Amino acid sequence: MQTEARVGGVALDGRGAVSASPRQEQQQRHIGTAAHLAAGGFAGVVSKTCTAPLARLTILFQVAGMHSDAAALRKCSIWHEASRIVREEGFGAFWKGNLVTIVHRLPYSAMSFYSYERYKKLLGMVPGLDDPNYVSVVRLLGGGLAGVTAASVTYPLDVVRTRLATQKTTRYYKGIFHTLSTICREESGRGLYKGLGATLLGVGPGIAISFYVYESLRSHWQMERPNDSNAVVSLFSGSLSGIAASTATFPLDLVKRRMQLHGAAGASQIEKSSITGTIRQILQKEGPRGFYRGIVPEYLKVVPSVGIAFMTYEVLKSMLSSIDGDDEN
Repeated sequence: MQTEARVGGVALDGRGAVSASPRQEQQQRHIGTAAHLAAGGFAGVVSKTCTAPLARLTILFQVAGMHSDAAALRKCSIWHEASRIVREEGFGAFWKGNLVTIVHRLPYSAMSFYSYERYKKLLGMVPGLDDPNYVSVVRLLGGGLAGVTAASVTYPLDVVRTRLATQKTTRYYKGIFHTLSTICREESGRGLYKGLGATLLGVGPGIAISFYVYESLRSHWQMERPNDSNAVVSLFSGSLSGIAASTATFPLDLVKRRMQLHGAAGASQIEKSSITGTIRQILQKEGPRGFYRGIVPEYLKVVPSVGIAFMTYEVLKSMLSSIDGDDEN
């Protein structure tokens, strides 16, 4: 889900992309747009690669209810599923689908960064929104629209990632291009956009919740403890904002994953694989708790994901700044 947590001057979306916070946009321009984008994209890749095992566990839990009975679902635990992966698929299987994430990072980050700047300018031209008092509204709307744009353009890669990550011992899909061509051949081009509606529904609320929680926590902390490290405050506030946003949007993310697998691996197509139909199926088979299946590994990856992305981004930004400084001399 396209949620966003702001950490120490960088914006971290739910997929680990890193882009400039409005507060530090002016400070970061000296390293150049391309360098800034590269630093953010690479930080996202490192973060997602390090937390890929938890991400795959989350996806496997999210889709477990599609093929398992109630008794099997009750027995499933993080340790049980992790042990099964090592035993049946090998340790490297924790990174299934991560290559797609890496391939996805650059176009997603580029589209997010580019469209955010464009939407911000357009919104700033709207009568009323050009008032400086509405700068936060413009940034929030711009971030939401940028998230919708980036998600829509790069969504097929998200579907491919889900198809690859949910394969266990049997390999129906053999790689990124094979998965893309197989989906197009068996399910038509529309198959690459299954679940997009659920994703777009969660973009606005996710970014709004993350923005509000982060800004509120950071402001309160700095008022109560003004001498604390900005990095610690940002990491803590960003992690909690990520948890809050994940909690709010997780049901839609789960619905999206289920829809992405409708008709997968040659299975018969489900005629009404709609958002409401999928929600109804989950309620009937698993009850309300089914919407949060996999939330624990999702929580476990939030703090290290934010921390790794933040650390990598800051290190790369400092390196690029020093290189630019040497070139100028």
